[in-house]
Amino acid sequence: MSPVKAAPFDPAALAARFEGAGAKAGFRTEVFGSADNCPLFALTKRTPGPRPRIYLSAGSHGDEPAPPRALLALLESGALDARAVWFLCPILNPDGLSRGTRENAGGLDLNRDYRHLNSPEVRAHVGWLRRQPNFDLAVCVHEDWESKGFYLYELNPDKRPSLAEALTAAAARVCPIDMSPEIEGREAKAGIIRPLFDPPSREKWPESIYLQVNHTRLSYTIETPSSLPLETRVEALRAVLGKAIDLAVRAKR
Repeated sequence: MSPVKAAPFDPAALAARFEGAGAKAGFRTEVFGSADNCPLFALTKRTPGPRPRIYLSAGSHGDEPAPPRALLALLESGALDARAVWFLCPILNPDGLSRGTRENAGGLDLNRDYRHLNSPEVRAHVGWLRRQPNFDLAVCVHEDWESKGFYLYELNPDKRPSLAEALTAAAARVCPIDMSPEIEGREAKAGIIRPLFDPPSREKWPESIYLQVNHTRLSYTIETPSSLPLETRVEALRAVLGKAIDLAVRAKR
């Protein structure tokens, strides 16, 4: 839980901005559910030809307003262009976002529900995910009320070329890196956490583990410190996502 309640905002209005910006950029809106009078939706753009399939998500914690805004800023800037096949799920917890709370209206942390699927939001999201192809890269975008700086989790069980150092370097140009030797109870090095990938040992799955088990072999969860101004957090997330996209495109060539 965050120490204070985040400032709420209107998820339906934000969804309308995503849909409008997506339509201008050639994206299709795919609605797979609703919550708090706001659609649960994905924006997809299936560019033909050999392109990396990139999945980006945000908004599963309603007290983290920077991630959806960072995705919207990328979309409106034209950064999500024909270099990739895109899958965006930018507002996964409208109830939480409208209240400024981590959990949904039922008090569930959606980012711990991807094993048991107790919440209607996660059931709807997983139903949509099951209809998609595998992703070359998945990035779950978050922020952390307790962190000292930017950090990330890398799930890379096949030991593919890591993006982690390049992503933290991109963040460092905008905000501090959390240099703690332990973050969230896990060993960390220069803002990078590489947890043991052992899904059966986890009772509650975050989205990243579900994705790793079912949809991708390379994923990152990126976290900015909520103590920074909102604009700085958004800028840092945009920088990291931009670098991740560039590297994924380069690896596909």
